[in-house]
Amino acid sequence: MFHVKRPGPEGPGRSRLRGMEQNARVSDRTVAVLAGGLSHEREVSLRSGRRLAGALRANGVDVREWDVDGALLGRLNDERPDVVAVALHGGEGENGAVQQILELLHIPFVGTPSGACRRAWDKPSVKAELVRAGLTTPDWVALPHSTFRELGAQGVLSAIVERLGLPLVLKPDQGGSALGVQVVRDAAELPAAMVSSFAYADTVLAERFVSGTEVAVSVVHDGAEPRALPAVEVEVPSGFYDYTCRYTPGAASFHCPARLPDDVLATLAETALAAHRLLGMRDLSRTDAIVDDEGRVHVLEMNVSPGLTDTSLLPTAVTAAGSDLATVYQALVERAASRPG
Repeated sequence: MFHVKRPGPEGPGRSRLRGMEQNARVSDRTVAVLAGGLSHEREVSLRSGRRLAGALRANGVDVREWDVDGALLGRLNDERPDVVAVALHGGEGENGAVQQILELLHIPFVGTPSGACRRAWDKPSVKAELVRAGLTTPDWVALPHSTFRELGAQGVLSAIVERLGLPLVLKPDQGGSALGVQVVRDAAELPAAMVSSFAYADTVLAERFVSGTEVAVSVVHDGAEPRALPAVEVEVPSGFYDYTCRYTPGAASFHCPARLPDDVLATLAETALAAHRLLGMRDLSRTDAIVDDEGRVHVLEMNVSPGLTDTSLLPTAVTAAGSDLATVYQALVERAASRPG
Protein backbone atom coordinates (compact mmCIF):
# COMPACT_ATOMS: atom_id res chain seq x y z
CA MET A 1 0.00 0.00 0.00
CA PHE A 2 1.38 3.40 -1.01
CA HIS A 3 0.73 6.65 0.84
CA VAL A 4 2.25 9.30 -1.39
CA LYS A 5 1.84 13.04 -1.01
CA ARG A 6 2.32 14.89 -4.27
CA PRO A 7 3.43 18.55 -4.24
CA GLY A 8 0.91 21.17 -5.30
CA PRO A 9 0.70 22.52 -8.86
CA GLU A 10 3.44 25.05 -8.19
CA GLY A 11 5.32 23.06 -5.60
CA PRO A 12 9.10 22.59 -5.46
CA GLY A 13 10.67 21.72 -8.76
CA ARG A 14 7.51 21.96 -10.86
CA SER A 15 8.76 24.63 -13.27
CA ARG A 16 11.96 22.72 -13.87
CA LEU A 17 10.01 19.49 -14.36
CA ARG A 18 7.79 21.14 -16.98
CA GLY A 19 10.89 22.26 -18.86
CA MET A 20 12.36 18.79 -18.65
CA GLU A 21 9.12 17.30 -19.95
CA GLN A 22 9.15 19.61 -22.96
CA ASN A 23 12.77 18.79 -23.76
CA ALA A 24 12.16 15.07 -23.28
CA ARG A 25 9.27 14.95 -25.75
CA VAL A 26 11.42 16.15 -28.61
CA SER A 27 14.17 13.64 -27.93
CA ASP A 28 14.67 11.21 -30.82
CA ARG A 29 17.45 9.16 -29.26
CA THR A 30 17.51 5.37 -29.37
CA VAL A 31 17.69 3.92 -25.88
CA ALA A 32 18.59 0.29 -25.12
CA VAL A 33 17.27 -0.93 -21.76
CA LEU A 34 19.42 -3.72 -20.35
CA ALA A 35 17.67 -6.12 -17.98
CA GLY A 36 17.64 -9.75 -16.92
CA GLY A 37 21.09 -11.29 -16.79
CA LEU A 38 21.94 -14.36 -14.74
CA SER A 39 22.03 -13.06 -11.17
CA HIS A 40 19.71 -14.18 -8.37
CA GLU A 41 17.75 -10.98 -9.08
CA ARG A 42 17.02 -11.75 -12.73
CA GLU A 43 13.23 -11.75 -12.41
CA VAL A 44 13.20 -8.45 -10.53
CA SER A 45 15.47 -6.93 -13.15
CA LEU A 46 13.18 -8.05 -15.97
CA ARG A 47 10.26 -6.36 -14.21
CA SER A 48 12.28 -3.17 -13.75
CA GLY A 49 13.31 -3.21 -17.40
CA ARG A 50 9.77 -3.74 -18.67
CA ARG A 51 8.43 -0.89 -16.57
CA LEU A 52 11.18 1.51 -17.64
CA ALA A 53 10.88 0.57 -21.32
CA GLY A 54 7.11 0.99 -21.21
CA ALA A 55 7.35 4.38 -19.55
CA LEU A 56 9.86 5.67 -22.12
CA ARG A 57 7.88 4.28 -25.07
CA ALA A 58 4.75 6.01 -23.78
CA ASN A 59 6.67 9.28 -24.13
CA GLY A 60 7.67 8.49 -27.71
CA VAL A 61 11.18 7.21 -27.13
CA ASP A 62 12.62 4.56 -29.46
CA VAL A 63 13.36 1.80 -26.94
CA ARG A 64 14.99 -1.58 -27.36
CA GLU A 65 14.81 -4.16 -24.57
CA TRP A 66 17.85 -6.42 -24.42
CA ASP A 67 18.60 -9.29 -22.09
CA VAL A 68 22.19 -9.50 -20.90
CA ASP A 69 23.35 -12.71 -22.51
CA GLY A 70 25.82 -13.96 -25.12
CA ALA A 71 24.14 -11.93 -27.86
CA LEU A 72 24.55 -8.58 -26.08
CA LEU A 73 27.96 -7.60 -27.47
CA GLY A 74 26.81 -8.28 -31.01
CA ARG A 75 23.72 -6.14 -30.53
CA LEU A 76 25.71 -3.30 -29.01
CA ASN A 77 28.20 -3.33 -31.88
CA ASP A 78 25.67 -3.84 -34.67
CA GLU A 79 22.90 -1.52 -33.53
CA ARG A 80 24.85 0.92 -31.34
CA PRO A 81 22.10 2.66 -29.38
CA ASP A 82 22.58 6.33 -28.58
CA VAL A 83 22.31 5.60 -24.86
CA VAL A 84 21.98 2.51 -22.66
CA ALA A 85 19.81 2.48 -19.54
CA VAL A 86 20.98 -0.21 -17.12
CA ALA A 87 18.06 -1.85 -15.29
CA LEU A 88 20.12 -4.76 -13.98
CA HIS A 89 20.12 -5.86 -10.35
CA GLY A 90 22.85 -7.93 -8.78
CA GLY A 91 25.86 -9.58 -10.39
CA GLU A 92 27.39 -8.03 -13.49
CA GLY A 93 24.80 -5.27 -13.55
CA GLU A 94 25.93 -3.76 -10.26
CA ASN A 95 29.51 -4.92 -9.79
CA GLY A 96 30.73 -2.79 -12.70
CA ALA A 97 31.24 -5.54 -15.29
CA VAL A 98 28.52 -4.44 -17.75
CA GLN A 99 29.41 -0.80 -17.19
CA GLN A 100 33.06 -1.60 -18.03
CA ILE A 101 31.98 -3.18 -21.33
CA LEU A 102 29.92 -0.10 -22.21
CA GLU A 103 32.92 2.11 -21.41
CA LEU A 104 35.18 -0.04 -23.60
CA LEU A 105 32.72 0.31 -26.47
CA HIS A 106 32.32 4.07 -25.87
CA ILE A 107 28.55 3.76 -25.52
CA PRO A 108 27.01 6.32 -23.15
CA PHE A 109 24.91 4.87 -20.36
CA VAL A 110 22.72 6.03 -17.51
CA GLY A 111 24.21 5.12 -14.16
CA THR A 112 27.37 4.91 -12.10
CA PRO A 113 30.78 4.34 -13.77
CA SER A 114 32.34 0.89 -13.50
CA GLY A 115 34.96 1.79 -10.88
CA ALA A 116 32.44 3.28 -8.48
CA CYS A 117 30.11 0.32 -9.07
CA ARG A 118 32.88 -2.02 -7.94
CA ARG A 119 33.38 0.07 -4.78
CA ALA A 120 29.68 0.14 -3.94
CA TRP A 121 29.20 -3.57 -4.66
CA ASP A 122 31.14 -4.69 -1.58
CA LYS A 123 29.06 -3.87 1.50
CA PRO A 124 31.88 -4.07 4.10
CA SER A 125 34.04 -1.71 2.01
CA VAL A 126 31.16 0.74 1.68
CA LYS A 127 30.57 0.71 5.42
CA ALA A 128 34.27 1.37 6.07
CA GLU A 129 34.19 4.36 3.69
CA LEU A 130 31.07 5.72 5.35
CA VAL A 131 32.70 5.54 8.77
CA ARG A 132 35.86 7.27 7.55
CA ALA A 133 33.69 10.07 6.16
CA GLY A 134 31.94 10.54 9.49
CA LEU A 135 28.63 8.93 8.53
CA THR A 136 26.94 6.44 10.84
CA THR A 137 26.44 2.77 9.97
CA PRO A 138 25.71 -0.17 12.31
CA ASP A 139 28.79 -1.90 13.73
CA TRP A 140 29.72 -5.02 11.74
CA VAL A 141 32.02 -7.96 11.17
CA ALA A 142 32.60 -9.57 7.76
CA LEU A 143 34.12 -13.05 7.53
CA PRO A 144 34.58 -15.56 4.68
CA HIS A 145 33.23 -19.09 4.81
CA SER A 146 36.76 -20.46 5.15
CA THR A 147 37.18 -18.78 8.55
CA PHE A 148 34.27 -20.74 10.01
CA ARG A 149 35.54 -23.97 8.47
CA GLU A 150 39.16 -23.57 9.57
CA LEU A 151 38.71 -22.01 13.03
CA GLY A 152 35.51 -23.71 14.13
CA ALA A 153 32.07 -22.30 13.48
CA GLN A 154 30.85 -22.29 17.08
CA GLY A 155 33.81 -20.33 18.41
CA VAL A 156 33.59 -17.75 15.63
CA LEU A 157 29.83 -17.34 16.11
CA SER A 158 30.29 -16.86 19.86
CA ALA A 159 32.86 -14.13 19.21
CA ILE A 160 30.47 -12.39 16.80
CA VAL A 161 27.65 -12.40 19.35
CA GLU A 162 29.98 -11.09 22.06
CA ARG A 163 30.99 -8.21 19.78
CA LEU A 164 27.63 -7.29 18.24
CA GLY A 165 25.08 -8.65 20.70
CA LEU A 166 21.62 -9.94 19.81
CA PRO A 167 19.56 -9.47 17.77
CA LEU A 168 21.86 -9.09 14.78
CA VAL A 169 21.51 -9.13 11.01
CA LEU A 170 23.31 -11.50 8.67
CA LYS A 171 23.64 -10.63 5.00
CA PRO A 172 25.79 -11.63 2.02
CA ASP A 173 28.61 -9.14 1.49
CA GLN A 174 27.36 -8.57 -2.07
CA GLY A 175 23.96 -8.55 -3.75
CA GLY A 176 20.59 -6.99 -3.08
CA SER A 177 16.82 -7.49 -2.77
CA ALA A 178 17.42 -8.79 0.78
CA LEU A 179 18.35 -12.20 -0.66
CA GLY A 180 20.10 -14.23 2.02
CA VAL A 181 19.43 -11.62 4.71
CA GLN A 182 18.50 -13.03 8.13
CA VAL A 183 17.51 -11.34 11.39
CA VAL A 184 18.80 -13.49 14.25
CA ARG A 185 17.28 -12.99 17.70
CA ASP A 186 18.53 -16.16 19.43
CA ALA A 187 22.05 -17.58 19.34
CA ALA A 188 20.60 -21.02 18.59
CA GLU A 189 19.35 -19.67 15.25
CA LEU A 190 22.80 -18.51 14.15
CA PRO A 191 24.22 -21.66 12.49
CA ALA A 192 21.20 -22.19 10.21
CA ALA A 193 20.97 -18.48 9.40
CA MET A 194 24.67 -18.41 8.51
CA VAL A 195 24.22 -21.35 6.14
CA SER A 196 21.34 -19.52 4.42
CA SER A 197 23.44 -16.40 3.91
CA PHE A 198 26.43 -18.37 2.62
CA ALA A 199 24.18 -19.75 -0.12
CA TYR A 200 24.42 -16.31 -1.77
CA ALA A 201 28.06 -15.32 -1.15
CA ASP A 202 31.38 -16.64 0.14
CA THR A 203 31.57 -13.85 2.73
CA VAL A 204 28.85 -12.94 5.20
CA LEU A 205 28.47 -9.61 6.95
CA ALA A 206 27.13 -9.71 10.51
CA GLU A 207 25.69 -6.36 11.54
CA ARG A 208 24.37 -4.97 14.80
CA PHE A 209 20.57 -4.76 14.66
CA VAL A 210 19.25 -1.20 14.94
CA SER A 211 15.61 -0.74 15.84
CA GLY A 212 13.72 2.15 14.28
CA THR A 213 12.07 3.40 11.10
CA GLU A 214 13.29 1.87 7.85
CA VAL A 215 13.64 4.40 5.05
CA ALA A 216 15.08 4.73 1.56
CA VAL A 217 16.31 7.96 -0.01
CA SER A 218 16.87 8.06 -3.75
CA VAL A 219 19.19 10.59 -5.37
CA VAL A 220 18.81 11.66 -9.00
CA HIS A 221 21.09 13.94 -10.98
CA ASP A 222 18.62 15.14 -13.58
CA GLY A 223 19.49 18.83 -13.31
CA ALA A 224 22.48 21.01 -12.55
CA GLU A 225 23.11 19.25 -9.22
CA PRO A 226 22.08 15.91 -7.72
CA ARG A 227 18.98 16.11 -5.54
CA ALA A 228 17.51 13.85 -2.90
CA LEU A 229 13.95 12.74 -3.55
CA PRO A 230 11.47 12.51 -0.67
CA ALA A 231 12.32 9.74 1.78
CA VAL A 232 10.16 6.61 1.55
CA GLU A 233 9.24 4.96 4.84
CA VAL A 234 8.78 1.19 4.77
CA GLU A 235 6.23 -0.35 7.12
CA VAL A 236 6.15 -4.14 7.32
CA PRO A 237 3.83 -6.05 9.70
CA SER A 238 6.47 -8.72 10.30
CA GLY A 239 9.12 -6.10 11.02
CA PHE A 240 11.48 -7.50 8.35
CA TYR A 241 11.52 -6.10 4.82
CA ASP A 242 12.51 -9.34 3.07
CA TYR A 243 12.39 -10.39 -0.59
CA THR A 244 8.73 -11.39 -0.42
CA CYS A 245 7.68 -8.08 1.13
CA ARG A 246 9.69 -6.15 -1.43
CA TYR A 247 8.01 -7.63 -4.48
CA THR A 248 4.56 -8.78 -3.35
CA PRO A 249 1.94 -6.03 -3.73
CA GLY A 250 0.29 -5.30 -0.40
CA ALA A 251 2.90 -7.09 1.71
CA ALA A 252 4.34 -3.79 2.90
CA SER A 253 3.08 -0.22 3.27
CA PHE A 254 5.03 2.78 2.01
CA HIS A 255 4.73 6.35 3.23
CA CYS A 256 6.27 9.13 1.17
CA PRO A 257 7.47 11.43 2.51
CA ALA A 258 8.39 9.38 5.56
CA ARG A 259 6.47 10.17 8.74
CA LEU A 260 9.45 11.75 10.48
CA PRO A 261 10.24 15.23 11.80
CA ASP A 262 11.39 17.80 9.25
CA ASP A 263 14.88 18.01 10.74
CA VAL A 264 15.30 14.23 10.43
CA LEU A 265 14.06 14.31 6.84
CA ALA A 266 16.63 17.02 6.11
CA THR A 267 19.37 14.90 7.68
CA LEU A 268 18.30 11.91 5.59
CA ALA A 269 18.55 13.98 2.40
CA GLU A 270 21.98 15.34 3.38
CA THR A 271 23.21 11.85 4.27
CA ALA A 272 22.05 10.33 0.98
CA LEU A 273 23.68 13.11 -1.02
CA ALA A 274 26.92 12.81 0.97
CA ALA A 275 27.05 9.03 0.45
CA HIS A 276 26.22 9.40 -3.26
CA ARG A 277 29.13 11.81 -3.75
CA LEU A 278 31.50 9.92 -1.45
CA LEU A 279 31.22 6.70 -3.44
CA GLY A 280 31.41 8.40 -6.83
CA MET A 281 27.90 7.48 -7.86
CA ARG A 282 26.41 9.08 -10.94
CA ASP A 283 22.90 9.83 -12.23
CA LEU A 284 20.98 7.95 -9.56
CA SER A 285 21.38 5.92 -6.40
CA ARG A 286 19.41 4.77 -3.38
CA THR A 287 20.50 4.92 0.25
CA ASP A 288 18.83 2.46 2.62
CA ALA A 289 18.86 3.52 6.26
CA ILE A 290 17.33 3.13 9.71
CA VAL A 291 16.31 6.12 11.81
CA ASP A 292 16.50 5.11 15.46
CA ASP A 293 14.23 6.32 18.24
CA GLU A 294 16.53 9.28 18.93
CA GLY A 295 16.42 10.46 15.31
CA ARG A 296 19.91 9.28 14.34
CA VAL A 297 20.39 8.08 10.76
CA HIS A 298 22.19 4.75 10.32
CA VAL A 299 23.13 3.94 6.71
CA LEU A 300 22.60 0.26 5.92
CA GLU A 301 23.76 0.03 2.31
CA MET A 302 23.94 1.78 -1.05
CA ASN A 303 22.37 0.77 -4.35
CA VAL A 304 23.71 1.85 -7.74
CA SER A 305 20.77 0.38 -9.68
CA PRO A 306 17.56 0.98 -7.71
CA GLY A 307 14.56 -1.17 -8.54
CA LEU A 308 11.88 0.18 -10.86
CA THR A 309 9.10 -2.36 -10.31
CA ASP A 310 5.56 -1.52 -9.22
CA THR A 311 6.57 -2.00 -5.58
CA SER A 312 10.01 -0.36 -5.79
CA LEU A 313 10.93 2.71 -3.79
CA LEU A 314 12.54 5.03 -6.36
CA PRO A 315 9.36 5.30 -8.51
CA THR A 316 7.39 6.04 -5.33
CA ALA A 317 9.75 8.88 -4.47
CA VAL A 318 9.64 10.21 -8.04
CA THR A 319 5.84 10.41 -7.84
CA ALA A 320 5.98 12.19 -4.49
CA ALA A 321 8.38 14.72 -6.03
CA GLY A 322 5.74 15.54 -8.65
CA SER A 323 7.35 13.81 -11.60
CA ASP A 324 7.23 10.42 -13.31
CA LEU A 325 9.70 7.73 -14.25
CA ALA A 326 9.83 8.59 -17.97
CA THR A 327 10.53 12.27 -17.33
CA VAL A 328 13.35 11.56 -14.89
CA TYR A 329 14.96 8.92 -17.09
CA GLN A 330 14.70 11.01 -20.23
CA ALA A 331 16.61 13.77 -18.46
CA LEU A 332 19.22 11.20 -17.39
CA VAL A 333 19.43 9.89 -20.96
CA GLU A 334 20.16 13.41 -22.20
CA ARG A 335 22.85 13.85 -19.54
CA ALA A 336 24.45 10.55 -20.54
CA ALA A 337 24.38 11.45 -24.25
CA SER A 338 26.07 14.77 -23.57
CA ARG A 339 28.98 13.32 -21.58
CA PRO A 340 32.35 13.21 -23.36
CA GLY A 341 33.03 9.78 -24.84
